[in-house]
Amino acid sequence: MKTRVALTGLAFLLLASPAVMAQEYAAKTAATVADAEKFMVETEHELHELEIREARAGWVNANFITFDTNGMVAEAETNYGVALQKRALEARKFEGLDLPPDLARKYKLLKLGLSAPPPGDAAKASEITELKVGMKSAYASGKYCRPNPEAEGGEECLGITALGKLMGTSRDPAELLDLWIGWRRISPPMRDNYTRFAALSNEGARELGFEDTGVMWRSQYDLAPDAFAAEVDRLWEQVKPLYLSLHTYVRTKLGETYGTDVVSPEAMIPAHLLGNMWAQDWLSIYDLVAPPGDASAYELTDLLVENGYDARTMVEGGENFFSSLGFAPLPETFWERSLFNKPADREVVCHASAWSLDAADDIRIKMCIEIDGEDFSTVHHELGHNYYQRAYKAQPFFFRGGANGGFHEALGDAVALSITPEYLAQIGLLDEVPGPESDLGLLMQRALDKVAFLPFGVVLDKWRWQVFAGDVTPDDYNAAWWDLRNRYQGVVAPVARTEADFDPGAKYHIPANVSYTRYFIASVLQFQFHRALCEAAGFEGPLHRCSVYGSEEAGEKLIAMMELGKSLPGPDALYQLTGTREMDATAILDYFAPLKAWLDEQNAGAVEGWELETASN
Repeated sequence: MKTRVALTGLAFLLLASPAVMAQEYAAKTAATVADAEKFMVETEHELHELEIREARAGWVNANFITFDTNGMVAEAETNYGVALQKRALEARKFEGLDLPPDLARKYKLLKLGLSAPPPGDAAKASEITELKVGMKSAYASGKYCRPNPEAEGGEECLGITALGKLMGTSRDPAELLDLWIGWRRISPPMRDNYTRFAALSNEGARELGFEDTGVMWRSQYDLAPDAFAAEVDRLWEQVKPLYLSLHTYVRTKLGETYGTDVVSPEAMIPAHLLGNMWAQDWLSIYDLVAPPGDASAYELTDLLVENGYDARTMVEGGENFFSSLGFAPLPETFWERSLFNKPADREVVCHASAWSLDAADDIRIKMCIEIDGEDFSTVHHELGHNYYQRAYKAQPFFFRGGANGGFHEALGDAVALSITPEYLAQIGLLDEVPGPESDLGLLMQRALDKVAFLPFGVVLDKWRWQVFAGDVTPDDYNAAWWDLRNRYQGVVAPVARTEADFDPGAKYHIPANVSYTRYFIASVLQFQFHRALCEAAGFEGPLHRCSVYGSEEAGEKLIAMMELGKSLPGPDALYQLTGTREMDATAILDYFAPLKAWLDEQNAGAVEGWELETASN
């Protein structure tokens, strides 16, 4: 007998056919503001309860990946998604009413509440959740097995964490190519499932009145969908010159390392040589591109190891930062219930994440912490999510969250920008603060992380927007993916890719259906936040040297914005912290100005940009 996850009785009761819904809509003229208020109270109560059940099932599944926990989380996600979808459809009877602003905003957020809205049909609602859970679990348990005479059975099987570490440390192009190809073998089986998933998500979005899921996603930023797409393009154009300078310099240095027959001085950079499985950041190749004479720069990983840091003290360091700004300590349950280390006896989702299990004080992080500089920054970032979650806990259900998708990510990253030499000296990791002669090295490291990421942050959702809109069909999934990566990043697949491959699925956020534009927006906002917080702290000096550690003035401004949750539109929340309602990438340019000037000197005479026809896919 075929086994499948069954919907609970609750989910079936919540469902109704589109025809029945249409009949209900016809009666909407009788609805009143009082009816809308009552309906919203009931909706928030119901969804709050279902969200908690979903979060708990998700936590168990992420930490114990089994057939049964896959079923548990699929059922919980289905119940929540179906309830939200039904409520959003029913809420259409209140369209046209003159609602108070807060209530009107809640109804807008209700309509935008799902990243993959399930169709109204019960079987399809269950199917879309099973597809998402299945793809996510396939990614989490994915491995590349390669020959190794020293391993048991002559073969070693590596998950993405181990593969990522090798991609960052190996300088053997043959090994890097093998790892790059090997990991991408996990994703072709997802192609058909993703195609079906996208179709079902579009069906659900259309039932809510959107053209497709991409339009729905773009509607979450308090702008018209097309206006938001234009805003992404505007911000990218602001930072593109900085990226091109970095790309040109890095390409030249890689050509010196691997030879210009491998890395042409006029072409795109082969994706496997940039130190990251997806070439989304280039920090791991810092040793190949470091400014000359950078001997005074410190290595944060070495400092952490030398000072005896372990997973818990990494997290305690992050908590100490927030405490210095005036935040209350983390609850004891955080330390009891979080996951800091990868268990030896089971598979877990190691992708770092922050959780709120009760929409109040049961906050946790889940990550397989490595004692290195990257994870020290990641801990600060994830705790930023947790402190944000706790800050808006007093808000009603629909106002618990970041003002838009980018705010949550930006806040944690803005905090991590304060991990400066001054900060490391204050917490005892550095004996003395290096002078300005080391700034170029520090800025280069940050640029390899932050600036290199910018076009990748644009590409993922541009690809999905095209898929959801039908502009890219399954026959062209991979070609469209590499076309965007070629054009925006100037990186190229190191071997020919075909439609037998499904390279988008080899990136977590595609099978997990996590919108990615938020990370690009966060990349802009974090520097805008950082500049505003440094001004509040009274800092005077280069922006890249500012740390707000210990500034209660900066903490007060930050907490005030965080407590708003998403009760205000993004531009208004942005104004609370920065004094402007417009997203602005000039803070990135301010931060990296010394590096940009130096890069342009190094690039004199070099070709900037790349020829697209050199693509190998």
